[in-house]
Amino acid sequence: MAPSLPQFSAVRMRSYIFRLPLFTRSIILIIILIWIVSNQTVWDVEKWGALIPDEIGLSTMYRTNTFPLVHAGFFHAVMNIFALTPLLERFESEHGTLTTLLLFVGPLSTIPALLYTFIETMVLHMNTAVLGASIWVFTLLAMEAMKTHKTNPHFMIGENKIPTWTTPLVLVLFISFIVPNTSFLGHLCGLLFGYGWGLGYLKFLVPPEWILRWIEGKMNLLGRLPHYVSVDQKTYGRFGASGVLLRRNPQLLKLPPYLSLLFIVVGVVSLLVLPLNEYSRTTYISENALLPGQVHTYFAGSDQNVFRGYKQEVDALGDKSNTEVNDKLEEFFRASGLKVARQRYKYKSSGQTYTGENIYAILHAPRGDATEAIVLVGGWRNMEDQLNRSGIALILTLARYFKRWSLWSKDIIFLVTADSEAGPQAWVDAYHDTHQTPAIDSLPLKSGALQGAVVVDYPFDHRFESLHIAYDGVNGQLSNLDLFNTVVSIASGQMGIGVSLQQMWKHTDSYKDRLQTMLRGMMKQGLGHASGPHSSFVPYHVDAVTLQPLGQGWQDEMAMGRVVESTFRSLNNLLEHLHQSFFFYLLMQTNRFVSIGTYLPSAMLIAGNFTIMAIYLWVKSGPPPTVSNAVPANKVGKKDLTSATTEADPKERELLLPLAVVAGSQFLGVLPLFIFNHTTRHMLTAVFLGFAVINSVLPFILSATLTHFFAPTSQQYLLIKSFSLLLLGLYLSSLATLNFSLAFLIGLLATPLTYIYPTPSTTALKFILKAMLALLLTVIAPTAVLVIGSWALGWSIEDVLAEAAYGWDVWGMNTQVVVWCVWWPAWVIGGILLFGKPREKDGQSVAKAAR
Repeated sequence: MAPSLPQFSAVRMRSYIFRLPLFTRSIILIIILIWIVSNQTVWDVEKWGALIPDEIGLSTMYRTNTFPLVHAGFFHAVMNIFALTPLLERFESEHGTLTTLLLFVGPLSTIPALLYTFIETMVLHMNTAVLGASIWVFTLLAMEAMKTHKTNPHFMIGENKIPTWTTPLVLVLFISFIVPNTSFLGHLCGLLFGYGWGLGYLKFLVPPEWILRWIEGKMNLLGRLPHYVSVDQKTYGRFGASGVLLRRNPQLLKLPPYLSLLFIVVGVVSLLVLPLNEYSRTTYISENALLPGQVHTYFAGSDQNVFRGYKQEVDALGDKSNTEVNDKLEEFFRASGLKVARQRYKYKSSGQTYTGENIYAILHAPRGDATEAIVLVGGWRNMEDQLNRSGIALILTLARYFKRWSLWSKDIIFLVTADSEAGPQAWVDAYHDTHQTPAIDSLPLKSGALQGAVVVDYPFDHRFESLHIAYDGVNGQLSNLDLFNTVVSIASGQMGIGVSLQQMWKHTDSYKDRLQTMLRGMMKQGLGHASGPHSSFVPYHVDAVTLQPLGQGWQDEMAMGRVVESTFRSLNNLLEHLHQSFFFYLLMQTNRFVSIGTYLPSAMLIAGNFTIMAIYLWVKSGPPPTVSNAVPANKVGKKDLTSATTEADPKERELLLPLAVVAGSQFLGVLPLFIFNHTTRHMLTAVFLGFAVINSVLPFILSATLTHFFAPTSQQYLLIKSFSLLLLGLYLSSLATLNFSLAFLIGLLATPLTYIYPTPSTTALKFILKAMLALLLTVIAPTAVLVIGSWALGWSIEDVLAEAAYGWDVWGMNTQVVVWCVWWPAWVIGGILLFGKPREKDGQSVAKAAR
């Protein structure tokens, strides 16, 4: 007979979680809250609460009780919670909540901590800090092992009898060898205390039962505290054996909407405080091999004459065709001794065709084996469609200059694209063999893995003042921060050139300028479009930036060339791909940033607000429990518990209609996504206006249709909103780890949907309220936001939609998917709810249910 394996049951898991006793719940909650608090940078929670032997004294004795509650990170806390919960729940169920509380805040923590401190300082003469609830886990495991030993003293391995009490000791040894940064001595101290308890030597630490009963009776703990376990372990307190605590308690039922609002406010405030020194950090180089600015640059002198000659040639080619330009560029590259190749490409978007031909040359490294390469890029025309005259001339000059050096250990590729949008994307796609043939040619020449790319955007021919660095990639992806820091260090430190970012030409390092820089970066990342030729490289994990000289100053093309030379010398030093620094960050100045661990909670809190309200609405949609044969809580016994908590037979939630409505709205988002990505450019404005008109009345039509044919009940409206908010919270919390800015912006715009529900217009006041909600819903519609955003940027609707379609077809931009398949369906559901007319059922309307 085949062995039967235990199967996971969501119902049993739910029942088990709801039956956890009070102290176990409290410990889990405290561990989670302390972990959340430890993510901030103002107060070092680990240093405050850890058990550090040399710091134990009368004033710091609290550490002997706090160290099990503090954890070193998310996974440390989660693993300890999973291990501790069943053991602690069993101990509390056997000994009672009050006994467990007194033991775990007293001797069960203090005695092992003092024993560890004594051995660590007096015997080993060390000062190793420990923290985490694992000491409780092994204490409880030792207790369980001793109870098992009394009934089953041995287990057999072959012919050998192994005492059952040794299993926790073996587990300690195993974890010490397998898991890094674990304290064998700390776990051993916990085991010794557990063994002593199991042998009965430490039972005197439990207060007398008559005292505990007296305290329990005087304070009526059994009647007042939910999930409380009495001293004699015969009864639970209120709600201890059921999972309907939230529905039974009207005070708790009022909290979720306010908690949701608190999440929104804290999420916004936590973002606004990021520019402060306490929440941001100065930039630094993580990869020591880069050594930025440590080499002497030689690009000067006669190279300036070469540059001027090339610039005259570029000016002469300004009005020539792409093929004629490439013929001349190929001649220049071959004259420098480089291998040259070309690539044709063709894209179609919004009814228009974008064609061109890229040309590139490869300098094979004298000291390399063609396994790695660095790319120097210049578009013949930049993102503003200006002739990149000085940029192309500088690339040609540097190609001739680099060829003379024998120090290169990586190949250098000099790429000149027909434009700065489609050309770089076609080339990098073909380089990684992900291009679409035959529209895009394969590359006849290739080198090794691309380690980095630098783009030169230098359209004018006068001297410049400072350097602007563009670093945003497609879909909010970013290059490794080390590359940005390297360029800043070389330009500002070695060359004395001012550096700016996000078009903040005059940065005063004030809070306002920092915040403005950060918000501009978030806006670009949220939109997800390419900000330069470098953006096409970032999705392939090729770190790239675009250098743009600006202003009127005394810096000339030789200074620009030396910046590029020094940057390539640094990248040439790399022993492996850039990986040590950050790929997720927000820059607020050239030397100040915020990492993902600091800013991610902002978007997570916004997304969490939707999840909280979804769970709250799910609970509200359930039938209210009825209690019969009520017995005073302080006198309830085991036999009376069943009758005291008996619920009426629950009515099933009507899920089919809510699920169909939410699923239908999700699939409906495919229509605008398809329409706007496949409409010709000259028709985009007309199609958008038509869609905007239909969109303004669509929620009312859908709501009326739903009411006429299906007559949803109050419960079904609650479930529709619950499922919609649950999906929105799920999407945004997942998106926040990939594109924080887009998740935060969409979440912030969608927050009013949390508080929209069917509003009957039976009185003048309710009619005004409904009209105000309808106006708010109109303002936060994706179509309205698109119009307002286009007006603010000075673009036409046609330009915005054409750029979005171009990004979809060329760059693989997925912002439209989030807008039309995540945000817009949630907005449609909000409109359906607002204009909904719930059918009365059991004398209760949705207006009453939502209060």
